[in-house]
Amino acid sequence: MFSTAVIMVLSKRWERSFMKVKIELDPSMDEPEILIRAPRLTPELTQLQERILEQKVASLAFYKDRSEYFLDVASILFFETDGEKIFGHTKDEAYEVKQKLYELEELLPIAFCRISKSTIVNAKQIYSLEKSFSGTSTVNFYQTHKQVHVSRRYYQLLKERLNEMR
Repeated sequence: MFSTAVIMVLSKRWERSFMKVKIELDPSMDEPEILIRAPRLTPELTQLQERILEQKVASLAFYKDRSEYFLDVASILFFETDGEKIFGHTKDEAYEVKQKLYELEELLPIAFCRISKSTIVNAKQIYSLEKSFSGTSTVNFYQTHKQVHVSRRYYQLLKERLNEMR
């Protein structure tokens, strides 16, 4: 659910644009649905969509040693499996999470994208994408030496997501 602060920010931003905002309650629905109707797609609408989708994440707990951390998922570069465990990587650290990758795919904002059977990447943190002759690609991130590999199967999906984010 959206916080009141987010709704206020979105409302104030669009006041000058004469955007109509309606809330319709439907007890037969299982979950909220947001529909944006417009005469054309604009950068502002795309930004609004991204802001709404970023609200999707519930609180995610990260674990390291005996401590529990509550990190902003925007700081996560990627999630990957290591044996039976799943780790979320920041530029400097790796933290264990209790969710499975398929559960994370459902929880995480639209910027997160599956790039292999064992990895989900934060497209907003990608610095470069290097394609090799073998068909695999390597993702490099801002301000860190960490890298992950993109399988051929997921390469096109990642490219599409990166283009959407521009």
